[in-house]
Amino acid sequence: MLVLTFHFLSYAREWNVSTNKSRSQAIEDPHYFTYFMSCLESNVQSQADPKAHTGVLNPRTRAQIEALLQDGHVEELRRRLLSRMTFGTAGLRAAMGAGFALINDLTIIQSTQGMYKFLARSFPDFGSRGVVVGFDTRAQEASGCNSERLARLTAAVMLCKDIPVYLFSTYVPTPFVPYAVKRLGAAAGVMVTASHNPKEDNGYKVYWHNGAQISSPNDKEILKFIEESLEPWSESWDESLSDSSPLRRDPLREICHAYMEDLNSVCFHRELNTKSPLKFVHSSFHGVGHNYVQQAFRAFGFSPPIPVPEQKDPDPNFPTVSCPNPEEGESVLELSLRLAERENAKIVLATDPDADRLAVAECVWKVFTGNELAALLGWWMLFNWKETHPCQADMGRVYMLATTVSSKILKAFAQIEGFHFEETLPGFKWIGKKIHELAKTGNEVIFAFEESIGFLCGSMVPDKDGVSAAVVVAEMASYLYNKNQTLHQQLQNIFEVYGYHISTTSYVICKEPLTVKRIFTRIRNFEDENTYPKSSGGHRIMHVRDVTTGYDSSQPDNRCVLPVTKSSQMITFTLQNGIVATLRTSGTEPKIKFYTEFCAPPGKSDISSLEEELKKVTNALVEEFLEPDKNNLIRRST
Repeated sequence: MLVLTFHFLSYAREWNVSTNKSRSQAIEDPHYFTYFMSCLESNVQSQADPKAHTGVLNPRTRAQIEALLQDGHVEELRRRLLSRMTFGTAGLRAAMGAGFALINDLTIIQSTQGMYKFLARSFPDFGSRGVVVGFDTRAQEASGCNSERLARLTAAVMLCKDIPVYLFSTYVPTPFVPYAVKRLGAAAGVMVTASHNPKEDNGYKVYWHNGAQISSPNDKEILKFIEESLEPWSESWDESLSDSSPLRRDPLREICHAYMEDLNSVCFHRELNTKSPLKFVHSSFHGVGHNYVQQAFRAFGFSPPIPVPEQKDPDPNFPTVSCPNPEEGESVLELSLRLAERENAKIVLATDPDADRLAVAECVWKVFTGNELAALLGWWMLFNWKETHPCQADMGRVYMLATTVSSKILKAFAQIEGFHFEETLPGFKWIGKKIHELAKTGNEVIFAFEESIGFLCGSMVPDKDGVSAAVVVAEMASYLYNKNQTLHQQLQNIFEVYGYHISTTSYVICKEPLTVKRIFTRIRNFEDENTYPKSSGGHRIMHVRDVTTGYDSSQPDNRCVLPVTKSSQMITFTLQNGIVATLRTSGTEPKIKFYTEFCAPPGKSDISSLEEELKKVTNALVEEFLEPDKNNLIRRST
């Protein structure tokens, strides 16, 4: 009997027994790949129930492997077949295509089988709670992979084990999945999406029963179960189960209606909204956001925003943008800004392809950074909370959260206003986890954000939500414009009261893991062994926090308060002049990101000198510590 189906290394072990070759020799022998392909075909067909479905393999992914084999692309075959995706940012994210290292029918089935085993062990009532499954509109013709098909295969794995599945009948924003998990009491949720990644990518984002993205140690446990579940069950390939099984339910109407109703919790000025003359433009970036943002505006009493016609409908090729990421700013918002000028609209809103993030621009034309928009939204949520809670004692249970690479502006708010502020590790999975912990003790998180234009207003969803954030920004703008103030003017007012917080965020691209490791090893041994840099840009470094190793020089015991994350690189420097700078690797892209912020005290308002100093330190940080030219790093294009 053959060993584990579809496990490339297992077949290599069997091959070396029959040919007296080592495994490394086997995987370089073109005859081995012929053997490998025949094993895949014969093993699946021998176990498949022909009555259950027709076809067990995606012919396009099979054709990709055969073409690589025929053309002798051994290195590419090794890349695709000798490694397996691991759980990263709350799940999987990779390019679509054939191979264990990529997103395809097989790897999604294997991942879901591992998920099933983990959830069955974790929840005694799993058989009644079920899972929620949603998807965006990503697709790739070459591999035959698309988000809807992968979502249906995810559902099939659960349904064939008699687990109820709430599978959305059409594409939805990512926030709808965690919202549905909480509302329906499901054990978990899966969203098939690659968010703002390049068009070649897709992903598998996993949510826990509390609606937060999964985090350690659950992600490691799921990975272990995946590796024990590589042989597909015969019915796992049966897409039609989601049409025929009585355990499948479409939650679209219920969830959409409930979500729009719950938006009332962050709507504070409906009467003003209904009378507002302000015009808005919205781009959904060829993704899922158009219909849902239109509905959200109606729920707030607004007329719907003007859509960018070229970007309104889903298109997995993203034909009008160089990259489907509104965080890139003016360069990818060109169509939106042009339309706004023609329509005399003052505010541009852009949701990313899965509508969990939001970019905002204001005529003429200020594109807000994630940190600037967070200052506005944080002020707005606090302003309205205070209006509806006249008792100052209630402030003791109010929290705002931000990831540690984001602006410290909320910390400045908290110091003056008296509420609580806490930082988390980068990624909304950590914010979601913290929200769940605080809720257990009766505390309320009224706003949370990450600098990469991810915002959470209120407590509807324990994840970033571009749909609700878009309409909250619209109401804030309407309120301010009614008082003859712009968003930009209000941002300056905030800085004058709480201190100017000027930040910059960028990245370099590095596709070589060994180079990344060498860069961060050098920083940790900068002058001598186990010594960090003592200065940058002519300013003394007061404190160093290294979340990768657990070191923090600002703590009495030199131990980091934030959880240690050995799987990624992140070092933060606090300089004597008030600048905080962080270098970290991305969890989803081949980037080294750098974040710098000048946190000035109230009253220090010489903006040009602050900006000049921040630029000087940022440039020094990149050149001295990352050495882009020496390490062949690709600088972000501007």
